[in-house]
Amino acid sequence: MRLLLLGATGLVGSSTLKLALANPGISEVVAITRRPLSPQNKLLNPVSEQIEELAKTPGVSVVDAVVCALGTTAAKAGTKESLRRVDYDLPLFFAKECHAAGVETFALVSAIGASTTSMFFYARTKGELERDIQQIGFRSLTICRPSIIAGLRTEVRNAERAALSISRLLAPVLPKKFHVNPAPVIAASLLNSVLAARPGSHWIFAELMN
Repeated sequence: MRLLLLGATGLVGSSTLKLALANPGISEVVAITRRPLSPQNKLLNPVSEQIEELAKTPGVSVVDAVVCALGTTAAKAGTKESLRRVDYDLPLFFAKECHAAGVETFALVSAIGASTTSMFFYARTKGELERDIQQIGFRSLTICRPSIIAGLRTEVRNAERAALSISRLLAPVLPKKFHVNPAPVIAASLLNSVLAARPGSHWIFAELMN
């Protein structure tokens, strides 16, 4: 299998990249990034500041499956428009481009509480992305909805760090869906889903990724 990975420099994406490169069932990982990754066996790394420009380059759209782990935060994005570009526009753009090129298997990192009717912009954006990707027509679509994601980041996110601490402290009394989800577990769920490529649309909820 040739796998296209979007968001390979993020917490979940980097875990997915590591697992995919080590998996004998995957012959090559095409990871589109804005900054070069370290060269590795089985890794093709097209680089551009405007990653959508790479969608039609040789080797990018000719893949068997896509894992999309693109995402940002309101603090990092700065504006709602910038957040929506990363969390909605780019994933939907690549989903449409890859489907048009013949890709039938797609896995997406969404978020707990994703809903088109949410009063919160982030959750509503994720819900709208889920809705619109479902309408594209992938033979196999898997959507992961993690809660708070745990792992070693290269950037400091104070709000997220505080939320992680509180979640771990309250874990004995919190419902499982609010427990911390380790990035490698989410990554494994994404990778397993595209390798299995079960027909239809499937959701993997936070309580299954503890």
